Amino acid sequence: RTNRPGKAAQTVAEYDEIALENQEWLDALDDVLRREGPDRVRELLRELSIHAHERGVRIPFTANTPYINTIPANEEKPYPGSREIERRLRSIIRWNAMAMVVRANREHDGIGGHISTYASAATLLEVGFNHFFQAPREDFEGDQIFFQGHASPGIYARAFLEGRLTEQHLEHFRTEVQADGLSSYPHPWLMPDFWQYPTVSMGLTSIQAIYQARFARYLEDRGLKPKSDAKIWAFMGDGEMDEPESLGAITLASREKLDNLIFVVNCNLQRLDGPVRGNGKIIQELEAAFRGAGWNVIKVVWGRAWDPLLERDSGNLLIRRMEEAVDGDYQKYVVESGAYIREHFFGKYPELLKLVEHYSDEELQRLNRGGHDPVKVYNAYRRAVEHRGAPTVILAKTIKGYGLGEAGEGRNITHQQKKLNEEELIHFRNRFGIPISDDEVAEAPFYKPPDDSPVLKYMRERREALGGYLPQRRVRATPLEMPEAGFWDEFFAGSDGRPVSTTMAFVRVMAKLLKDPHVGRLVVPIVPDEARTFGMEALFRQAGIYSHAGQIYEPVDRENLLYYKEATDGQILEEGITEAGSMASFMAAGSAYATYGLNMIPMYIFYSMFGFQRIGDLIWAAADRRCKGFLVGGTAGRTTLNGEGLQHQDGHSHVLALPVPTCMAYDPAFAYEIAIIVREGIRRMYVEQEDLFYYLTVENENYAMPPAPETDELERGVLAGLYRYRFAADPDAPLRVQLLGSGPILNEVIRAAELLAEHFDVQADVWSVTSYKELRRDALDVDRWNMLHPDQPRRSTWIEQCLADAPGPIVAASDHMKVLPDSVARWFPRRLYSLGTEGFGRSDTREVLRDFFEVDARFIALAALSALRDEGAIATDVVTDAIRRLDIDPDKPNPMHA
Repeated sequence: RTNRPGKAAQTVAEYDEIALENQEWLDALDDVLRREGPDRVRELLRELSIHAHERGVRIPFTANTPYINTIPANEEKPYPGSREIERRLRSIIRWNAMAMVVRANREHDGIGGHISTYASAATLLEVGFNHFFQAPREDFEGDQIFFQGHASPGIYARAFLEGRLTEQHLEHFRTEVQADGLSSYPHPWLMPDFWQYPTVSMGLTSIQAIYQARFARYLEDRGLKPKSDAKIWAFMGDGEMDEPESLGAITLASREKLDNLIFVVNCNLQRLDGPVRGNGKIIQELEAAFRGAGWNVIKVVWGRAWDPLLERDSGNLLIRRMEEAVDGDYQKYVVESGAYIREHFFGKYPELLKLVEHYSDEELQRLNRGGHDPVKVYNAYRRAVEHRGAPTVILAKTIKGYGLGEAGEGRNITHQQKKLNEEELIHFRNRFGIPISDDEVAEAPFYKPPDDSPVLKYMRERREALGGYLPQRRVRATPLEMPEAGFWDEFFAGSDGRPVSTTMAFVRVMAKLLKDPHVGRLVVPIVPDEARTFGMEALFRQAGIYSHAGQIYEPVDRENLLYYKEATDGQILEEGITEAGSMASFMAAGSAYATYGLNMIPMYIFYSMFGFQRIGDLIWAAADRRCKGFLVGGTAGRTTLNGEGLQHQDGHSHVLALPVPTCMAYDPAFAYEIAIIVREGIRRMYVEQEDLFYYLTVENENYAMPPAPETDELERGVLAGLYRYRFAADPDAPLRVQLLGSGPILNEVIRAAELLAEHFDVQADVWSVTSYKELRRDALDVDRWNMLHPDQPRRSTWIEQCLADAPGPIVAASDHMKVLPDSVARWFPRRLYSLGTEGFGRSDTREVLRDFFEVDARFIALAALSALRDEGAIATDVVTDAIRRLDIDPDKPNPMHA
């Protein structure tokens, strides 16, 4: 009898005595529950726990509840729809989703696609579509749904039955270029009227959804949108939850009491290669994580077929066996016979064999999982939408590849299953009752009932009752009015000799925008706990830091003018030390024009080193999501940040920005350049409503901001990426060079021009390169046009237009890697000599660092002289003498290798 639950007993009498004592306690608890309710039971259990602890009894901590459904059968509400029609609808969608992938891979071998994810998630999604997911309408903003990326074929298959997609669309799944096909996964960039959120870069769904839910509260608290009961739903896989971003922000959701947020984790127990937790239980692990973080957790483990067994399990032995078996076991039970289940699951205890003795092997095989039972799923969703005060996660146990049979149901290969043979197709057809003949089945034809069939009429009625069809993406925002023309004047006037950093200049632009009557309330300053570093503390008092709870404490610096002011209607999102979370807020704000009809203007300022390098995947997703706004990389450049060193010095973020098609990347040197870029960004994004965003790098080096040069080409040049800042003093001098600088290194270029003129009789034009990316974009566009239009007059690049008549060698210097100017070198009229900051950063002063990385005025002057020597304009000994006069060590270590 030592296998019995509870304290081990050596004799029947001892066991009976223990069982009686246990029952007395349970009866007493039931009596309290009946008379005084669950709150009193919780109070008693808490008091018992404290009492035991005070007497030295250490109760093992657990954040887990038993491995059964959170909602007992006797608390379930009746299912409100027609289960039979919905089962039929699910079956048809399953077939078409499978057929889409199978047909695509027959037509184009290796085109890919996924059958098994939707097969496991069909019930989870269809219960939502039929009873919960609310579409936007005039008086309601609608739910927002982050769909599990690999389940996209099922979403397309439903849209096909709804009449939103045609059979031709399905025929061209994953062939978007050669036909009007469907994107592989949810991609708003590729299907801008259909998908809202890009979710297939696994792990990013969670953090996007959390900050989306928080941003909805932000808009409500600031009075920018009405309070709403709309929900943010996020569907994810259990394997996906291993990504750090999946769980990394869940405490924010509970801390902010985001009861508008519902996670649904499809726990099919399998990731791409095998079990998620073969030796454990992923549902229990996730429950502990979410409960510990303060979430409302609803487990949907077992289907209704288990209810009679659990009701008869008076000694909880069945629950004990459910908890003993690990996920690897449960995966095995899926592919084995009922006889195997009887022997290996129930057979461990004679009492459990007795419990199922009247069940046939076939009935044991049909003991279903909760995630495939619409009644269980409906009740979980109902509880979730009714819950208040905390976010909810639903952990639903399913079978990966449900319905595929031996073709992949519950097997390790199921994620990669793309094709089914005729026998497997017949099995699938028969299992789900699809009316396709044996003669047709081998072709895996799509099936759509007549429009007036009960199935399609029911589907349309359900969606009409919920406001319309989903997913859908609607752009409702109207163009903004630009700030008045005089708004920008102070930035064009210069700082009158006063040292100012480009960071200060940008923060000043942002502070003025916050007060502007046209756009001020729509600006969303975002910062990851570095506001004081970037000189933004003045905004604390002006705009306030957003907190749903307001400020329920007195800040230690309350007597200061610039105290840390939290407010329910605060405008600044001070996110703490989380670049990923801050970027998720940027994405929520930057796509609000489509989700809420509001042209929000996010301005996210961060350490540039921790931007593209750390959160590049989210930045790429922001582009796919068609986000707008300003990313601002502060303390940028390899040599500009005093003292910080290798992990903080950025000389490559502009290189990392090159691949993002909708990112406009700029490295401004002066305040008027920043003003021109921000003004143009607001015009393009919020007046012309172009789907793009801007990346600016700014620095903390203080220097006098000059007034804007008076030239007709200034604005065009700043935006195109290159303009002449200063002409050579003597344009007729025999020795001429063209010096190009970016960001703070432009000041070194200016000093280099002065050195060359004063000591070497060389005259230099000085150019500001605000964007190598824009120069490259223009040059590639021109080259392509010229190649495709050989019969038309040749077009010239902006680089050619600027430099074709500018004589002498060309030297470019920046605080970034040499590959940046090298990326446009082939379009320069003459050889380009690049200076940049190769290698790891170092801790030291700016002067020492610029010598170390060879980008100070001396090295720029030397590069110009060396280039003149290469062209035969000066003798070698002039260069040799210059090295001595400029105090340059020719044998110093190469910074690229140091």
